[in-house]
Amino acid sequence: MKKEDLRIVYMGTPEFAVASLKALVEGGYNVVGVITMPDKPMGRHGSVLQSSAVKQYAESVGLPVLQPEKLKNEEFLQQLRAWNADLQIVVAFRMLPEVVWNMPRLGTFNLHASLLPQYRGAAPINWSIIHGDTETGVTTFFLTHEIDTGKIIRQKRLPIADTDDVGIVHDKLMAMGADLVVETVDLILEDKAEAVPQEQFYREGEELRPAPKIFKETCRIDWQQSTKAVYDFIRGLSPYPAAWTELVAPDGKCMVLKVYQTEKRLATHTFPVGSIHSDGKSYVDVATADGYIRLLSVQLAGKKRMPIHDFLNGFKQIALYRAN
Repeated sequence: MKKEDLRIVYMGTPEFAVASLKALVEGGYNVVGVITMPDKPMGRHGSVLQSSAVKQYAESVGLPVLQPEKLKNEEFLQQLRAWNADLQIVVAFRMLPEVVWNMPRLGTFNLHASLLPQYRGAAPINWSIIHGDTETGVTTFFLTHEIDTGKIIRQKRLPIADTDDVGIVHDKLMAMGADLVVETVDLILEDKAEAVPQEQFYREGEELRPAPKIFKETCRIDWQQSTKAVYDFIRGLSPYPAAWTELVAPDGKCMVLKVYQTEKRLATHTFPVGSIHSDGKSYVDVATADGYIRLLSVQLAGKKRMPIHDFLNGFKQIALYRAN
């Protein structure tokens, strides 16, 4: 079968999913329809509806779009069947019921932003950096009943530099993933997609780490951890959703500070963990058990993100506070 004859339905929502869809469209593949999340209410009263990044791109190139609230809704299923897809591709969407993923004759494959079976779940890029990994990647696999457990088709690997944050790794994996999606479709077209059970990718003695959804409380910095662990935690949440700490004033009042960029400084000291050290002009260091975290880019609630010297222009008494 030629790529022009293979009927593809694409499912995705955020910016990460746009690159793969664009690669398929610009590569001349026959994308017959797109499924994405319903428009999201925005603004103070939720009166403005925001389309997903995938919907915006799909409409810009004239692709039909479905936005079901429920994936088992019979009207939606009838519309999906009418597209008569040979293959479905899922990139950063949601868990599909079997009636959806089992519909096309060639199945449904997913692009996941980790080297499966590591980091099954919603936030694989964040957790790989939080754990200080030096390598990640992307995986395509056929969907089955349990989330992120299907047979692996292909993987590509990406080194993680010690200075990389989620934004940097996200963008690299987004481009790498788009290439892998196209490569996977070609393998399926040529009947060469020899999918392998994930058990064959286990490394003996390796701990399998999950990648659960991240909530606000997940992002609170624990200054009791090692300097490296705190450093990795902060870059693993930067720029979104952002690690945060409370600044506690001498009178006990607290304010939230988001932390985006830091340097780690290993050192022996006798200061309390969380104590803040600053000259009030150019640097802010927070003590950890085995050194300091130097804050480089931060944001107070209600303010914009700023480099530390701009922050100190309006907050010269920072050394009187402690981080909690």
